[in-house]
Amino acid sequence: MEGPGCEAVGEGWLAEPVAAVTSLAFVVAAVAVLVGAPRPWGRRTLVYAALVAGIGVGSFVQHGPGGRSPASTWVDVAHDLPLLAALALLGADALASLRGASLRDRTWVLPSLVVLVVVVVAPRAGDLVQVALAVVAVVLVLLRARAVPTTRARTLVALGLLAVGGTLGTLSRAGWPLCDPSSPWQGHAAWHVLAAAALVALEPTLGARPPDVRS
Repeated sequence: MEGPGCEAVGEGWLAEPVAAVTSLAFVVAAVAVLVGAPRPWGRRTLVYAALVAGIGVGSFVQHGPGGRSPASTWVDVAHDLPLLAALALLGADALASLRGASLRDRTWVLPSLVVLVVVVVAPRAGDLVQVALAVVAVVLVLLRARAVPTTRARTLVALGLLAVGGTLGTLSRAGWPLCDPSSPWQGHAAWHVLAAAALVALEPTLGARPPDVRS
């Protein structure tokens, strides 16, 4: 039997071993964020690193021990909450920077929780809302990149990684051309690694403000 990401579901503790193991790329990315960030670490950096690590843990749960119960609410929450929060944080931080305002927790925590409720109560609608949140975050990050020249290279690299990873992941889904359930090379696994790298690339852009915007 193959999972929605194409990889064959095994009989061991890890339902989708390749996807589960590569989920840990996000945990490695969280460590890389902390290693590369100036010290002492600010609260925003610590929160961001925690969310990136949380994405890895949630993905590991989904593809590992929780992979045989995909309809389980706790699996959905473990997987979706840190991802939603990271997207909301990136978007809210970019918007705050453009406005010359301080980042407030409510501007990203509340949207994350609202979207999570939709995901749990109405999964199909929740998928659309998640996509909408991702699109808004990308647009805001791009607007900051246009306004803050020092963030452009990192932003473009990050979005390029996400584009390549998303394309590989999509083409490798069950029923798509690159799907090979028995292969150790899985498109969804590549998505994990490239998305994790993109999040590392984006961290230094957090809090960056346009030259004409003062605190």
